[in-house]
Amino acid sequence: MGRGKLRIYLGAAPGVGKTYAMLSEGHRRVERGADLVVGFVEHHGRRRTQVMMHGLEEVPRRELEYRGSTFTEMDVDAVLARRPAIALVDELAHSNVPGSRNEKRWQDVEELLRAGIDVVSTVNIQHLESLGDVVESITGVRQRETLPDEVVRRADQIELVDMSPQALRRRMAHGNIYAPDKVDAALSNYFRPGNLTALRELALLWTADRVDEYLQQYRDEHSIRSTWQARERIVVGLTGGPEGRTLIRRAARMAAKGSGSEILAVYIARSDGLTSASPKELAVQRTLVEDLGGTFHHVIGEDIPGALLEFARGVNATQIVLGSSRRKTWQYVFGPGVGTMVARDSGPDLDVHIVTHDEVAKGRGLPVARGARLGRSRLIAGWVVGVAGPALLTLLLTGTGATLASEAGPGFANEVLLFLFLNVLAALLGGMVPALASAAVGSLLLNYYFTPPTHTLTIADPDNIVAIAIFVAVAVCVASVVDLAARRTHQAARLRAESEILSFLAGSVLRGETSLEALLERVRETFAMDSVALLERESDVAPWTCAGSVGSHEGTPAPERPEDAEVDMPVGDHMALALSGRVLPAEDRRVLAAFAAQAAVVLDRQRLAQQAGQARELAEGNRIRTALLAAVSHDLRTPLAAIKAAVSSLRSDDVAWSEEDEAELLEGIEDGADRLDHLVGNLLDMSRLQTGTVTPLIREIDLDEVVPMALVGVPMAKVTLDIPEELPMVAVDPGLLERGVANIVENAVKYSPPDRPVLVSASALGDRVELRVADGGPGVPDSEKDRIFEPFQRYGDAPRGAGVGLGLAVARGFAEAMGGRLTAEDTPGGGMTMVLTLGVAAGRPPADPGLPVQVGSTSETTTRKGRPVT
Repeated sequence: MGRGKLRIYLGAAPGVGKTYAMLSEGHRRVERGADLVVGFVEHHGRRRTQVMMHGLEEVPRRELEYRGSTFTEMDVDAVLARRPAIALVDELAHSNVPGSRNEKRWQDVEELLRAGIDVVSTVNIQHLESLGDVVESITGVRQRETLPDEVVRRADQIELVDMSPQALRRRMAHGNIYAPDKVDAALSNYFRPGNLTALRELALLWTADRVDEYLQQYRDEHSIRSTWQARERIVVGLTGGPEGRTLIRRAARMAAKGSGSEILAVYIARSDGLTSASPKELAVQRTLVEDLGGTFHHVIGEDIPGALLEFARGVNATQIVLGSSRRKTWQYVFGPGVGTMVARDSGPDLDVHIVTHDEVAKGRGLPVARGARLGRSRLIAGWVVGVAGPALLTLLLTGTGATLASEAGPGFANEVLLFLFLNVLAALLGGMVPALASAAVGSLLLNYYFTPPTHTLTIADPDNIVAIAIFVAVAVCVASVVDLAARRTHQAARLRAESEILSFLAGSVLRGETSLEALLERVRETFAMDSVALLERESDVAPWTCAGSVGSHEGTPAPERPEDAEVDMPVGDHMALALSGRVLPAEDRRVLAAFAAQAAVVLDRQRLAQQAGQARELAEGNRIRTALLAAVSHDLRTPLAAIKAAVSSLRSDDVAWSEEDEAELLEGIEDGADRLDHLVGNLLDMSRLQTGTVTPLIREIDLDEVVPMALVGVPMAKVTLDIPEELPMVAVDPGLLERGVANIVENAVKYSPPDRPVLVSASALGDRVELRVADGGPGVPDSEKDRIFEPFQRYGDAPRGAGVGLGLAVARGFAEAMGGRLTAEDTPGGGMTMVLTLGVAAGRPPADPGLPVQVGSTSETTTRKGRPVT
């Protein structure tokens, strides 16, 4: 008996239609004559799902007693005894009630599969164990109902049940998912558009990865080597040279044109470890690739073009990006180059892009180190040719019996030319020193073996003396010319590097984007120092202070005085750039001076920015004072005028006031005094916030102790309060919280229609508690949601007597002082909702992990008929 097959309907969130799709599949199979039963399906009271269960055989559930309540679970034994061909089992990640056969429902399903029964099940993306942290960061709720990813990966079929966030929210608003009394809370918490969009993207990406695995498995099983362009994968071939960054950025732009494209950067090294790549440059390019969302791969291969193509076909790549060759023209005699060979052998299934860059045709070598301008290999070759070459030539000429006296010999003039050729070659390869050594060795060998009398250092013929002298002079001249050319080349490379550095500095000045720490780090890396510090002092006798410093990973301390550093570069009279690590040559000080001047400019810019910030604060203070004067001149005088008029009327002896009139006048005095007290309180609170003198006294407290106190003075008919008793305690200042909530509710009541009371509700989301105040007013556009929290701002056509516009500003200031935040959202159905987010008290989890999670959590749990339903 074979193993059964598992089919899973995967959804991004509750309510997308997984169970409905599973039941539809069940009806289709029954119509085809399949033996199918419903092992367990939970309809959550949804009418359409209940209708879909009609006509399907359902195996009776097993009842279990737990904590004084009766729960029902799938009866695995009953399903095994029935032995259907197919079983429908809903909610694969569900945790069974303690006392069940297995702890998890997926373990029940595993038993059915081992018994040869095909299973169709459902699961949401947030139930996958590997995505628990990601889902918690998105929704704020830690998912308790999880299952191993491998359970879903092993499924024979995975079908994504997709729905846009807007459509899902419409279904929720229409009551097709949860009961009407839970709709507002769900839309405001878990079913927010941002949450649903992020979860949908997770589901799509996870499903796409599984499809990619199935595709790769199929290709391997059928030995398919050609590329199937089902998804754009761009391979970037890196050499470790400076052009790699250009290629990576070009590939990123290409990938951005197609959704779901991947970037894979690969560096191919030879197995012998001999490479001209710069490890530092490769590390920079690896970081760049990862920052752009790609991956970096290091591959060993003798045949670089073949290894690159093998890698590209192995990852099912569709495009290869290579740089134009850095070879010089004469270097093509050694072969056509990697780019040409890859383009030739790529075939029709791989597109090869050759990208130009600044290093084209400038040679394959890396920048030459100081003191080794011609390179180590050239120096070795120069010494071999300059010293061993004359000896081998002498052995060759004397071994054939050719001497100056022999008629068959080449003649002394030709022998001198042969030695001169070796000398010139040594100069071209190794520079001056090998050439001088070659001239000395060659002249001695010519004198000893080829000038009469031979085998002595005596020269009898004056012409031979002149010839040897000319030989030595020519050798020295050639060596000098070659050495001069090498020095000029080195100087040109150095000047180019200096110009690039100076260009960088000039660009950073224009852009204003370099911080002092980043600039000092650039100095340290450029000159390979251990630490760098920018020191300054107020006068010639004042002590030095550090304005900024950076050090290496070894923890080398930065110098505290210029005298303590190996290198110091003065900047003006009272500032210096101090470097420790090694002594720099004089030629490096010109660039160091430019860095020092730029560091001084950056420091001045930072201080100017701080002063500008302080000036802005002063300007804001002046603006607030001006607005305060305007408020005092009108809004504060209005209740004072009403109080004055009422008191004057009561004191008047000309009119005999009735008891009703006196009561009305006294009520007006009381209302005016209350308004005046409220306005003055907000003004004082705003001044405290502006001066930074608000010091909250944080302690643990329940919201239901504070919020009702904040509603004192608000007519009961205008506010609906919904604060669950099981909410965790919050860490707040009760006084600040009460004042803030009172201002928020007062603002909501002001704009909400008379027939629609303001809803004040609260819910727990992970390590925070959200207090939501929803009104049914006209609402506020997204562009104005931040402006309404500014002092003295009143949105829309609010009457002048409605306040000075400080309520929400004070509420947000108090919330931030307590470590929370206050934001504005749209109310479903119209209006605006103020969301006050507060931190849960330490050691107070939002809910008992053993209890069912409330509606709105990622486990899609509610309580129905006395049992936890996932």
